[in-house]
Amino acid sequence: MGGAELSPIHAALDAGDFARARELIAALSMAPTAELLELRAKAAYGSGDLEETLSAYSELYRFHLDENDTHEAAFAAVMVGMYLMMDTGLMATVRAWLSRAERLVEEVPDSPVWAWLAAVRTYERLMCGDMPGTDQWARRAMDEGQRHVLAPPAIIGQVALARVRIYNGDVDEGLSSLDDVAVELSAGKLDPLTTGQMWCEVICAMQWIGHHDRAEEWTEAMERWGQRAAFGGINGRCRVHRAEIMRLRGPCDAAEQEALQACEELRPWMRREFGWPLTELGNSRLRKGDFAGAEEAFLAAHQNAWLPQPGLALLRLAQERVDEAVSMIETALEYPFDIPSKERPPSGSLQRAPLLEAQVVIALAAGNDDDARTAAAELAGIAEKYQSRTLQNSSLAAAGRLALRDGRTKDAIRLLTKAVMEWVELRMPYDAADLRIVLAAAHRDAGDDRTAEMELEAACRALEDLNAKPWAELARQREPAMPARPCTETEHCLFRCEGEMRTVTFGGATVRLKDLKGMRYLERLLAEPGREFHVLDLVAVERGTLPANASLDTTRVDAQCGLEVFDSKARKAYRQRLTEVEEDIAEAESQNDFHRAELARADRDFLVDELHRGVGLNHRARTVGDGVERARTGATRSLRYAVDRIARHHPRLGEHLARTIRTGTYFAYEPDPRAPLVWKT
Repeated sequence: MGGAELSPIHAALDAGDFARARELIAALSMAPTAELLELRAKAAYGSGDLEETLSAYSELYRFHLDENDTHEAAFAAVMVGMYLMMDTGLMATVRAWLSRAERLVEEVPDSPVWAWLAAVRTYERLMCGDMPGTDQWARRAMDEGQRHVLAPPAIIGQVALARVRIYNGDVDEGLSSLDDVAVELSAGKLDPLTTGQMWCEVICAMQWIGHHDRAEEWTEAMERWGQRAAFGGINGRCRVHRAEIMRLRGPCDAAEQEALQACEELRPWMRREFGWPLTELGNSRLRKGDFAGAEEAFLAAHQNAWLPQPGLALLRLAQERVDEAVSMIETALEYPFDIPSKERPPSGSLQRAPLLEAQVVIALAAGNDDDARTAAAELAGIAEKYQSRTLQNSSLAAAGRLALRDGRTKDAIRLLTKAVMEWVELRMPYDAADLRIVLAAAHRDAGDDRTAEMELEAACRALEDLNAKPWAELARQREPAMPARPCTETEHCLFRCEGEMRTVTFGGATVRLKDLKGMRYLERLLAEPGREFHVLDLVAVERGTLPANASLDTTRVDAQCGLEVFDSKARKAYRQRLTEVEEDIAEAESQNDFHRAELARADRDFLVDELHRGVGLNHRARTVGDGVERARTGATRSLRYAVDRIARHHPRLGEHLARTIRTGTYFAYEPDPRAPLVWKT
């Protein structure tokens, strides 16, 4: 097959038109060549078909073996290992393919394949928490990459080595190295896949130690780059990072939508790491006060073999299930998170820090003061080691909480005030408001009720501004002395549909707008303030398949129909992964590497569980639905679009709706009961 016949495929790939490239490949009727197999792999990855990518590179590996080209066969094996590592988290299968490659080039130490081998080995070790091994392979990737003038392996090694330095506490040195990497990435000289992955890596390193300002800057840079160059799962990963920053900055509505979109985009890509975007979704919902939605997301993350802590434990505390919260956080600390991941610290004190911060709060709520003190002391040591303002302020807040419990009121007020101001300085308004509630309690203990009420009111107003009204309500319930805002006369408003137009009256101003689907959702919510509507019921009412006055939950049976957990190709791929895992177990046992064998068996258990989940009685494919998630995404998008359209013509009403509409698994309209409104629809 000549280059002329393949040139249209090359052109389609260069233009990012992966679907067109696949169409052109499918239309070819000639026998495959090495070039065509590589093009097939790239087109598949760009269009979101991971299993086809792995299949094409596997065929390329066998093709080169048949041709007795061991060098190219080794390179193809490394590519299989790299794509498995990036998107499946199954390290045993990664190691199996890398071992095949090493055997093919073990007699050729000068082969450039070693540069790529070292780069992939580097991240296999990093994701498994082996920092000495990561250091060793990262240095080799840099050396081999420079020797063979291969920029991607060299930059991959540089990023990994910087992360090892940060992990070891050499923060300044690590950050300086990552700054150099960011300059290289911004120059646009690397291939898109390496660039996207390395942007993600430097952002993860910042999230590890709570350098959110720098993470935000680099997320914005990654986003600008991704608008023109990203493919595969990179955009989805960028969305999770953006959701993390949005959650910290608040309000969390946008963060929730970003996390939801990330879940949709990453669904075809991630296997074991899919719990990462789900956990971020739960964290965003928890901060909004959407406890039902947060629980759904956290439990989905847990079902995907991910540790959704400390979010789930804090949710249990908010639900007043204190014993469960205590047990969860203690278990998370005693049995460290060991799923291979580059998104979260794989081991050690950086992994423990957020758990310890939560344990202080939970243990104090449970009356376990000694546990709180132990956790606070360990957290202080971690903050001292990494010199991160975020970690240091978490430690300061923990010390303030303990001072309040110990009756050292003056110390508590001093420490908590300083911590609140630091959260404000760090642009983390939810954390500031949450801690301000504790500061109010400290002032009340000191006998200064007036200052206590001022602090509590400021905290509650901030939470309401962040669309976290349920948290403000909880704070007020726990402080019955909180003065109520003055009640105003009932305001009568209009939200009526007349044909294709809608008449809207609010705050004395009337506008006429074209009716939209989201406005019909909105009409249902306005009609019953405070009532929670499950998203499926809301959608069914809008479509006319459920009467407006029907009871809840009558439509949800249809949400679980029709979608296979795995299609036949995915099931076949999982069985192939099992074969590769067994190969890694056998090699590990032959080398008496018992830790590696244990990790590989964990991969095997995961794959077996997944296959059982995907196959039912008589070997039929199981089906599940993502109807709730799809309905939530679609309904939220439609409703937000409608609110944006209203805001253009009636800014005051747009601001009111943005503040009082809650989305998630359950939708609700929650106006301030002390400023009563009556809507006519």
